[in-house]
Amino acid sequence: MKIIILGAGQVGSSLAAHLSTEANDITVIDNNEKTLRALRDRLDINSVVGQASHPAILQQAGAEDADMLIAVTDSDETNMVACQVAYTVFHTPTKIARVRSIDYLRHPELFKQDALPVDVLISPEQLITEYIQRLIQYPGALQVLDFADGQVQLVGVKAYYGGPLVGHELQELRKHMPGIETRVAAIFRRDRAILPKGNTVIEADDEVFFVAAPGYIKAVISELREKDKPYKRIMLAGGGNIGRRLAGALENDYQVKLIDHNAKRSIALANELEKTIVLLGDAADEELLLEENIENTDVFCALTNDDEANILSAMLAKRLGARKVMSLINRPAYVDLIQSGDIDIAISPQLATIGSLLTHIRRGDVVKVHSLRRGAAEAIEAIAHGDKSNSKVVGVSIEDLKLPQGATIGAIVRNGEVIIAHHDTVIESEDHVILFLVDKTRIAEVERLFQVGITFL
Repeated sequence: MKIIILGAGQVGSSLAAHLSTEANDITVIDNNEKTLRALRDRLDINSVVGQASHPAILQQAGAEDADMLIAVTDSDETNMVACQVAYTVFHTPTKIARVRSIDYLRHPELFKQDALPVDVLISPEQLITEYIQRLIQYPGALQVLDFADGQVQLVGVKAYYGGPLVGHELQELRKHMPGIETRVAAIFRRDRAILPKGNTVIEADDEVFFVAAPGYIKAVISELREKDKPYKRIMLAGGGNIGRRLAGALENDYQVKLIDHNAKRSIALANELEKTIVLLGDAADEELLLEENIENTDVFCALTNDDEANILSAMLAKRLGARKVMSLINRPAYVDLIQSGDIDIAISPQLATIGSLLTHIRRGDVVKVHSLRRGAAEAIEAIAHGDKSNSKVVGVSIEDLKLPQGATIGAIVRNGEVIIAHHDTVIESEDHVILFLVDKTRIAEVERLFQVGITFL
């Protein structure tokens, strides 16, 4: 596939790195020649220096025969205009734009073919807000991801001493929880992937990924760690787009406090938010945190635009007694560095955005992609089409599927019913199949598996 990426920032660079390993023809456009040179030195890509929305620059990048344009520059306006130029001048089939401004997003009619022809709209702030909401909904979870419109969820949990299943074989899970359908899709032990079998023993500190219907998630989490009390008190640091959205989404169900250092913005937030207590100050001010009873806070989320400020305030909150701390981290190199320390969960906007983008890039009928383990693994939702004569999966039992090494099927959604995958489960046409890949370089094999033959109409 020939793909043009506009913007060589964190998202654009990470996306180029993901896609360049998958036999795609990638060209990146950016104003910064130094950034592009560094990208070319480590990736097999093409690059063009210039203004991403200019027709001449897009033509130089090969827009005339591009399959897709992905606009992820720092400017909403540049991204939107580039999609318009690609549509009008070059007739590019698929145009994806990242748009951050709430003012634009409030008017979906702007993004129709007869207005601004954006085929897929990506809002990182909305993705992150929903991501954190799910983590707060399920205490103890490291990652909670939706599939099949929320009918199935994939959850990552760190197993602790004291969890009923820790030290026991996976096959005992059904005995512990009769009537609860779940499947462990993968286990990471000391950063090494282990494909789960019935006799696999869960060890403390294992990172366990399992699939289940939402109603069973809390029960399964309680098998892997001591039961966490529901969260009540939430403190947010940073009143930007994400902090503001998250406070609004949480304030009716939780006691929310929001700290921001900008006086003008704090006043605006206090007027806009109905139940959230807005505080003017520095989230890394020990005195302020103690005054606001940080030791009784269930979740502290650092959500400013400054990675260092987020890390320091989250570490301080943890030391002062906050039960769980999360930090927004833009630099991928920082994520691995801090997650094993005092900070419980590092949230990467880039990985959340890339997962959403990959959904629209994958071949075959792949309708959902989530990037996991800092991009090393992927969880995908693929739809099976056709019949036995033209499909490699329809009418085939899971044990007979020719899955690539390291791939497991966790669940199937059929006509609204969640079916936890077993070895003798047979895939039917139009099933939504939830797969986990510990090695994302094998994704092309999965895509080919779910593509139908030429006899399919």
